[in-house]
Amino acid sequence: MEKPRQISAMEAFEKLEKVGEGTYGKVYRARERATGKIVALKKTRLHEDDEGVPPTTLREVSILRMLSRDPHVVRLMDVKQGQNKEGKTVLYLVFEYMDTDLKKYIRSFRQTGENIPVNIVKSLMYQLCKGVAFCHGHGVLHRDLKPHNLLMDRKTMTLKIADLGLARAFTLPIKKYTHEILTLWYRAPEVLLGATHYSTAVDMWSVACIFAELVTKQALFPGDSELQQLLHIFRLLGTPNEQVWPGVSSLTNWHEYPQWSAQSLASAVPNLDSDGLHLLSEMLQYDPSKRISAKKAMEHPYFADLNKAYI
Repeated sequence: MEKPRQISAMEAFEKLEKVGEGTYGKVYRARERATGKIVALKKTRLHEDDEGVPPTTLREVSILRMLSRDPHVVRLMDVKQGQNKEGKTVLYLVFEYMDTDLKKYIRSFRQTGENIPVNIVKSLMYQLCKGVAFCHGHGVLHRDLKPHNLLMDRKTMTLKIADLGLARAFTLPIKKYTHEILTLWYRAPEVLLGATHYSTAVDMWSVACIFAELVTKQALFPGDSELQQLLHIFRLLGTPNEQVWPGVSSLTNWHEYPQWSAQSLASAVPNLDSDGLHLLSEMLQYDPSKRISAKKAMEHPYFADLNKAYI
């Protein structure tokens, strides 16, 4: 019996407009012809080799399928193969469509001059911690958390983690990771200092930077080079040493840095209450082994008055 022909991506979907350009390819808003449903199509070019679909793509797809079960991870609905004009294989990842992201959301408040309401900051942070805890609980590091990768639905104020393309399932013993990955502003100090063995704590540093940005509408550490990034961090948190972070001076990129003493976090994030400042400080611990986990963060008193029933 003849195998039914799989409908190609272009037969199944009508491209409406390009909404972005990711590290791995273009992203389109599209309409599913059969249902009229709006989706996001992520088009990834495959490297032309004999193996067909590269293992990195298969790994991304299987990780995404597994993580898609969580309400705070963007849902991968389907994967379709297609061909481009040159006859090369392209893979279309079909995701649920979300109308905005946290970067645009923060920018909209910066433009009006208003602050993001406290209860909304709290709800978004709780959802972020919940999504990150789910990824970490399934052995996956994101390694590139930033406002642009956090998709949102403005009507329901739901937040979902996207762009897990750089995620690697971390298996023990921890493999050496390359560190040319995170956007600088959200990059953990151990990565900047050249650590090759790092853990879930790198994501929690990014979560902290996002937390502060939700409150102030400005990046907490807006460095434009790896050195500048470290100096921004050291100026606020104090230059680290072996006492606060055992092993720091033996990291590859460690040099003798100017000696700053720690400033109060309240000076950098003035309109955050004491519970919020305490949680932020727990997330910004220099020593990765002392940094609060996403699961523990969800139990922090800062979230005590949040109605978690609908999250």
